[in-house]
Amino acid sequence: MFPSLGKYFLRGLLIVAPIGVTVYVAWIVFVTIDGWINIDTLLNRRVPGAGIVITLAVITLIGFLGSNIATRWMFSLADQIFARLPLIKLLYNALKDLISAFVGEKKRFDRPVAILPSEGSELALFGFLTRDSLEELGMPGHASVYIPQSYNFAGNVVIVPRERIQPLEIDSTAAMTFIVSGGVSSQAAEGESA
Repeated sequence: MFPSLGKYFLRGLLIVAPIGVTVYVAWIVFVTIDGWINIDTLLNRRVPGAGIVITLAVITLIGFLGSNIATRWMFSLADQIFARLPLIKLLYNALKDLISAFVGEKKRFDRPVAILPSEGSELALFGFLTRDSLEELGMPGHASVYIPQSYNFAGNVVIVPRERIQPLEIDSTAAMTFIVSGGVSSQAAEGESA
């Protein structure tokens, strides 16, 4: 009886833990964003979710205005100002490039690859090809590969001879899920068949 209870507990943990952590993180994000804009004082009552709705609406409106020819110049001007400010430009350009790599029109993490760290190595690292050529850096025959870290939002850029790079026949989302999950996600196999 006790071994069965242990199995049931572990199975329950496998069900509850991902749901619980996801709900907790989503709740923290919701409460944080909801706290950014406080309309409670305007309406003399608490309106849960109003801050997040307003935040999403403002972001969508800015996206619309940034796509409109008549107002695009304002955002272009702001972009030029931030791109020229000392120290600020480092953070601004890095964030802009990172976000556009995932969701922009110039997605960069769309070419999953495996790299072999050394000639004849059986070890392979999974990542995303970000530049085909590094001749401008004085490294002809090399390419850059971004290798995300598992269970983390960090990663490393490695410079690899092109002949050690093997394209993967897998969807980039499935590849990212596989890497970030530490190789335990079953979605990578589903992405191959999709």
